[in-house]
This record gives sequence, C-alpha cells and structure tokens, in this order.
Amino acid sequence: MGIINIFTSGLDAAHIFIYLGAWIIAIVVAIVCHEFAHSYAAVKMGDLTPKYAGRLTLNPAKHFDALGFVFLILIGFGWAKPVPINSNNFRNIRKGEVIVALSGILTNLVLCIIFTLCYSLCALFLDPTLLIFEFLQILFYYLACTNLIFAVFNLLPLYPLDGFNLVSAFCRYDNKFLAFMRQWSWVILLVLLITGALGWVLTAFSNLVIGNLLALFGMIFT
Repeated sequence: MGIINIFTSGLDAAHIFIYLGAWIIAIVVAIVCHEFAHSYAAVKMGDLTPKYAGRLTLNPAKHFDALGFVFLILIGFGWAKPVPINSNNFRNIRKGEVIVALSGILTNLVLCIIFTLCYSLCALFLDPTLLIFEFLQILFYYLACTNLIFAVFNLLPLYPLDGFNLVSAFCRYDNKFLAFMRQWSWVILLVLLITGALGWVLTAFSNLVIGNLLALFGMIFT
C-alpha cells in the first residue's frame, strides 16, 4: 500500500482523500509507537541514551527519517531513524537487549488488537450510512493491519531489525549466521521487495489474522 496504489485504485476523489488520510495516520502511529517503545524500554533497562537523544517522545518529527518517510508514503516501504542505544549501560545486558528488541514488536501487536476492537465497536455505536463511519472503519482497519505488519516484519532475523537483535542477544558476536546476515540482509530484503514476495506474505497474513480477530470480537458482541 502507498500513495501510488491509492491514486491508481480507481476510487473517487472523496475516497482517495479518506484512504490517503487513514494510510498516513496509520503509518505515523505504528512507527512512532514502535520507536517510542524501544526508547522507553532502553531507559527502563538503565540506558539513558535515547532520552538524551530526544527519542523518549511521541513527537513524529523526532523519529522519522525524511527520505524513509517519503518512500513509505509513496510505495509502502520505508524506514525511521534507529533509536540510539548503548547496551553496555543496561543493568543486565542480555535481558536488556531482549526486552528492547521485543518492546516495539509487542507494542505493535497490542495496538493491532486495540484497533481491531475499535473497528468492531464502530458497527455497534455508529450509523453505517454516515461518512464518518466509513472513515473510522477504514482508519481502524489500516491501523490494525499496519501495526501487525510492522510487528511481523520486525521479527525477521534481518540486520538491523528487531528479529536480528533477538537472535544476536543469545549468540556470540562472531556467530556465522549473524556475520552472514550483517553482510547480506540488504540483498535478501531487496530481493523480497522486488519480487513482491514480502508484501504479498505480510498482507495475506495480516488480513488472515485481522479477519479472525474480527470474527472473535463479532462473537463476543453479538
């Protein structure tokens, strides 16, 4: 998903505005909360580096890389500024590395569940004929899917994603797998992006999970 997809989707002007607004809000929320979670976890583990770097905040301007944000908006793939962390400051280095790596992923997963619940509640409290109902349903669905996709993507053991940091927390620095991933992760990621395999898998997985969550909430509220 991205601006290009939205403008070539055949939607009318009003719906282009709705989808575009929902998409931008979703990616800002997912990324900012993910990066803030890393900063907060690192500080709690004893490293004040993120705080001194101004990253212990929900201000999007502190977390976004300008070029990465442009790419994210245009084609649906981009990047944020990495949170500066010095693991040597952690009271327990291995525990700190694991918690910091998991913090962003778990935050996105929790947000996914919350926004899926909000999507379900819209049908109970809002008139489906109202334009605000359509906007909120699209917004909450995008928020849920985007947060889930961020969580799953960051679990990949590709350098420098959280999945890689989780693996490295339990391995020696000179581990052959880690050395390989440090050198070739960008190639693997590039192939996955060019072939469309990564986007297809993440989208299919998120739709499956969100669909099951909606079915679960539907059973609870009916």
